[in-house]
Amino acid sequence: MNGEEVKEEQGILRGGEDGGKKRHSVFGGKRPGRVGKIRHLSNLEAAAFAGQMAVVLKSGISGIEGITLMYENSEDPEEREILKRILDESAYPGALATAMEKTGVFPTYMVRLVRIGERTGNLDTVMAALEEYYENEEEMRRESSDAMLYPLILTCVMFAVIVVLVLRVIPVFEQVYRELGTELTGFPLLLKEIGDGIRTYSISVLLILGSLVLIIFVSRLTEEGRTFWHNFGRHFKAARREYEETDAYRFSRVMSMTLSSGLTPEEGLDMAIDLISEKDFRDKIDEVRKDMAKGIPMAQSLKDHGIFSGMYARMAILGEKSGSLDQVLGDISVFYRQQAQERLNHFISSIEPILIIILSVLTGAILLSVMLPLLGVISSL
Repeated sequence: MNGEEVKEEQGILRGGEDGGKKRHSVFGGKRPGRVGKIRHLSNLEAAAFAGQMAVVLKSGISGIEGITLMYENSEDPEEREILKRILDESAYPGALATAMEKTGVFPTYMVRLVRIGERTGNLDTVMAALEEYYENEEEMRRESSDAMLYPLILTCVMFAVIVVLVLRVIPVFEQVYRELGTELTGFPLLLKEIGDGIRTYSISVLLILGSLVLIIFVSRLTEEGRTFWHNFGRHFKAARREYEETDAYRFSRVMSMTLSSGLTPEEGLDMAIDLISEKDFRDKIDEVRKDMAKGIPMAQSLKDHGIFSGMYARMAILGEKSGSLDQVLGDISVFYRQQAQERLNHFISSIEPILIIILSVLTGAILLSVMLPLLGVISSL
């Protein structure tokens, strides 16, 4: 590799462009956190590292030389510490995966695939595939969060409107009723008592609500908490279907990556099962492995156990017969990805009018419950 190519590569690592993507640092401009706390890299950070390693390897530079260049051009102390740990542990060829594992910050799946890439000699392809995989994972995570954020905001607005009606509007009508020589009864009286209770115990109510929000937020940061909310979501049909499609996407994506990286289908299944969240889906993969041990083709077994159906099953069978199963599985993962996006868009477009209708009905019911009796009192004067 000549001096100009090295300078060009160093320029990329300092923040140049590769394929239209700007790279500002080893971990995509994000601080990975202090290494002493052993926090795994986020999806974007893992994608940035894999992307830069792919650039390095495809440029003809060895992995260790690439890590050295990243280390020399990094300005963030936490990034430098991680890269230094990798350099200290990778003293011999083929040791990159082991060094990454010893840092304690890289995802286990990433480490395993890098080890396979080193073993098969196509580490550059593996790194490029890992970049795409983690970018897609982050995009799916962000889209799911955005899909839940909008309904949450509408729900908060609806709750705020009802609270204002109960605390501010109902007392005004109560005063009007008193001036007319009568009192609130029935549903309006219940709303008034609820408002009095909220005012009396407002601090306690706020503390309880704040505690619930904090508990939910903190629980999402732990593995046990995420497992709890995942299991809770399985009680809803829409959430179950979303989980199943997400697992189908991950399965087809991972199998495509592992097969193109030189693994056998059996090894690919062993890796894919670690990324599947649904127990039923993992059980199906176990059945596929048993079928393959009996000599049944993998694509046919995927169809028999319902992992793929319809068009996707036919694509997998044809891909296996033609020797291009890795490419076909990659196409299937794209289809699942698009399907998940369409489902999210449909969810967002359908939930908005539903929440608006609920808000309108509740607001109208509250106002009519006090207006109609008031009109009756006025007409009797």
